[in-house]
Amino acid sequence: MSEFPKKLLSLLDKRKTEHNFRTLSLPNTNLIDFSSNDYLGFAKSAELKELKDAIVKEYDIQQQGSTGSRLITGNSLIYTDCEKQVAAFHQAEKALLFNSGYDANVGLLSSVPQRGDVVMYDELCHASIIDGIRLSFANAYKFRHNDLAHLKELLAKQKNRETVYVVTESVFSMDGDCALLKEITDLCKQHKAYLIVDEAHAIGVYGEQGRGLCNELGIEQDCFARVYTYGKAMGAHGACVVGSKDLYDYLVNFARSLIYTTALPASSVALVMASYKLLQSTKQIKALKESINLFNELTIPIKDKINSTSAIHCFVIKGNENVIKASQELTAKGFDVRAIKSPTVKEGIERLRICLHSTNNKNEITGLTKELNGYLK
Repeated sequence: MSEFPKKLLSLLDKRKTEHNFRTLSLPNTNLIDFSSNDYLGFAKSAELKELKDAIVKEYDIQQQGSTGSRLITGNSLIYTDCEKQVAAFHQAEKALLFNSGYDANVGLLSSVPQRGDVVMYDELCHASIIDGIRLSFANAYKFRHNDLAHLKELLAKQKNRETVYVVTESVFSMDGDCALLKEITDLCKQHKAYLIVDEAHAIGVYGEQGRGLCNELGIEQDCFARVYTYGKAMGAHGACVVGSKDLYDYLVNFARSLIYTTALPASSVALVMASYKLLQSTKQIKALKESINLFNELTIPIKDKINSTSAIHCFVIKGNENVIKASQELTAKGFDVRAIKSPTVKEGIERLRICLHSTNNKNEITGLTKELNGYLK
C-alpha cells in the first residue's frame, strides 16, 4: 500500500490536538435520547411500520433494490404517486424526490443558479446548501445570520443582475432558531429575488399537520423552491424539492445528484408515503410541542442558551475540550446529549445541542434540566 500523504496526516494530527478528531461509534441505547433528529419518534414507531407494510403490499413491491437511476430503470408508479401526495400536502404544483437532503440541496443549488446570477445565503446555512452553491457558476454572498439590514444592503447592490436567489433554512440545524421568513419574503418581493427555503428541521414541528414554517407563516406560494427532508421528524429517508412544474422539469434535466445516482428503492418511498399519513394524525406533534414548552420553561434561568421554539436547543460552552467534558458528564448521568465542536460551529461558540422528542416524558425532561441547571448556572 502506498504511503499516506504527509500533508493529510498533519491535518488529522491537527484535529486531534484541537480535540475535534471524528470517529464513527455505535450509539448507546441505554441512554435517554436527547440527541437524535427523530423529533416525533417515527423512526421507532410500530404504527409507521404497519402503514409502510400496507403500502408495500398495495403496490406489490417485490424488488429489494431500484436497479438504476430514475431516468433509466429506477422509476416506478410508487414514485409518481408519492410525489403527487407530497405536492398536494405542501400545496405545490410538483414535488421531486431525491435520495437525501444533501442530494436535494446540492442538486437544486448547483444546477439552478447560472453564471452571472447571484446567490445570497444566511451564514449559518447547512453545509449541503453551501456545497451546492459552490458547485454552481453563480456569484455567492453570505449575509450575517438573520441580519435583515445586511441582506437588504446586499440586495440593493444587485439592481443590474437579472436573477438573484436568496437561500435560508427555516429552522437552523446548529442553533435551533428560526429564520425571519416573513421579513425575508418581503425583501425578496421588493427586489424581485427568488426565495429558496430548506425546511429540514421544520417539517413535523411547525404548521398545519406539521407542514413546516413556511406553511405556518403563509408564505408557501412566495417561495421559488422549498426542500423537505425525511430523515428527521419523518423517521424515513430521502428528501424532496417542491415548486412549479417548470422547476420539476428543469431539475429532472439538469440536477446531477438526481440524474447520476441509483434511485431510492420502492420500499423507501413507501416509508415516505407512510410517514406523511402518520404525520396527519398530529398527536405526536402535540406531544412534541408540550416537550418544547416544558423544556423552555425549566431552562429560563440558564445563561448562554440560544432562544428556540423548535425541537433543537443549544447551550454555548466555549472550547472543544470544555464542551466535550460537559457532554461526558451528562452521559454519565444517563442522558445522550452531544457536543457540537468547532469547526462545525465557529470557534468560541461550541455548544451542547439538545434535541427534544414527542417521546421524552416529563420526568426525563425534568431530570435533564436539573443537571443542566447545576452544570451551567
